[in-house]
Amino acid sequence: MKALKYLNKYFKKYRYRLALGITFSIIAQVFALVTPRLIGQSLKVVEQYQKGQINDLADVKHQLLINIVIIIGAIIAAGIFTFGMRQMIIVMSRYIEFDLKNEIYEQYQRLSLNFYKKNKTGDLMNRISEDVSKVRMYFGPAIMYSINMLTLFIVVISNMVRIDLQLTLYTLIPLPFLSAAIYILSSVINKRSTIVQQYLSKLTAYAQETFSGINVIKAYGIESKNYDEFDDLANISKEKNISLFKAQALFFPLMILLIGMSNVFVIYFGGMQYISGKIESLSIIAEFIIYINMLTWPVAVVGWVSSMVQQAEASQKRINEFLEVKPEIENNQLNPNKINGTIAFKNVSFTYDDTNITALKNVSFKIEAGKTLAILGKTGSGKSTVINLMARLYDIDKGEILIDGIPIKEINLKSLRESIGFVPQDSFLFSDTIANNIRFGDEEATSDSIINAAKQANIHQNIADFKNNYQTLVGERGVTLSGGQKQRVSIARALIKDSNILILDDCLSAVDTETEEKILSNLNKLIHHKTAIIVSHRASSVKNADTIIVLDEGRVIQTGTHLELVNIPGYYQDLYNHQSAEHV
Repeated sequence: MKALKYLNKYFKKYRYRLALGITFSIIAQVFALVTPRLIGQSLKVVEQYQKGQINDLADVKHQLLINIVIIIGAIIAAGIFTFGMRQMIIVMSRYIEFDLKNEIYEQYQRLSLNFYKKNKTGDLMNRISEDVSKVRMYFGPAIMYSINMLTLFIVVISNMVRIDLQLTLYTLIPLPFLSAAIYILSSVINKRSTIVQQYLSKLTAYAQETFSGINVIKAYGIESKNYDEFDDLANISKEKNISLFKAQALFFPLMILLIGMSNVFVIYFGGMQYISGKIESLSIIAEFIIYINMLTWPVAVVGWVSSMVQQAEASQKRINEFLEVKPEIENNQLNPNKINGTIAFKNVSFTYDDTNITALKNVSFKIEAGKTLAILGKTGSGKSTVINLMARLYDIDKGEILIDGIPIKEINLKSLRESIGFVPQDSFLFSDTIANNIRFGDEEATSDSIINAAKQANIHQNIADFKNNYQTLVGERGVTLSGGQKQRVSIARALIKDSNILILDDCLSAVDTETEEKILSNLNKLIHHKTAIIVSHRASSVKNADTIIVLDEGRVIQTGTHLELVNIPGYYQDLYNHQSAEHV
């Protein structure tokens, strides 16, 4: 139960609902006890009439009629309070499910990119969905039935003791065996539940990767291979589930068996006491049998509750693994900062933890606010790493990054990222309309602003040709658009944000030269007052920049303006001349 201790804060948050639910449960059980007591009294009246202790049959009928009316009223009252109990406790569990999912989601957003490189998307989704659902069952049905069981046990057994202590003790003989069975089976269920959830995560992760890469799978014609692998994984998951259900299946019949034994003991020992005269009326035996059968469902549900608690324990343990991860990128400045856009790298070095590749080696440069910096280099030279460090998606190993003269770690993280309009190399679009994808950069953007941003990104005409224009759904990851269209929608999204710093990470690689020239021309008009960082492997894309740095194997090998670099023998000149020849 160690993992579930994390959830105690939710009991405190919803303590009034829980207290009211417990109160309703106790009241409902008290009304439920009216039935066996009045049945016992009714049988006693009939027995007294048969023995001649009551002579008037009309009195007997009158008493039985009164008892029936009271029993019906008690049953209705018990039903009303049971409904109220469910409204309090089950609804509380839904609130807690909502809170826990939000807490996990917020934690996911705080975690760094390294975390997502080490964990699969399917596993992340399973923990926030399936695992949280298991935990909700602990807060809802498990708690509700446990309260019912405990309340009924206390009220019923205290009533049984009041009537006949010795017969009550005989009735409770099976309870020690019940406790031992619950303890043994619970530990088995806990272990098997953990394994089941782990395999469910593997299954979800495999399915998610397959669906995301379905075009590659079809292109290579390996559908049957993927099917066989998924089938093997599904079969293993099925076997683990069957193993869990076998353990769970033992609970219910075992509980019924032990309750049945209690009935046998009541009939035998109660009968012997009646014969010996220790019990004056058979109505006591009948009342005891009703009490025991009232306990049948609560006792039988012990197995189900125990199973739910064990599954919740296993799921919460998995959830806690991620909730306890400390974000690598911490916000060290709580007060917001005003970002103008001067950026300086001083002897910055950086190595990726997951691959141990040193991406940058003693990189130094500076860009003043309102100027344009171009970063040029071949694939793997460290271009994207530089801009990821600017947005503080990673923290550097050595050196220093300054924003407006302040170390980047001392800048409010939210202020830093709000001041950056970022177009990544891999243009990601959400499964939504084109308008909403552009509006992601500014939630309050008007339709006119969206259209204007699309025009600047040279995508407006393409959108206008679509059947639903800006309300066209782009599908998951923008699958319905071409690579160039996705890049230009991403550019429009960054432009509409109107931030002081604009980063374009090789975002024109999928467009033709003519479209590139139009976009760059539009950008030059828009970014004259912004700090712009343009990353590219094309020299033609960066020729209008105020400063150009050329990276190779994580080092700055050339720095200067386009006119300076094009006349200096080196990597930049070779690349520019090569591209110019290709263009011709």
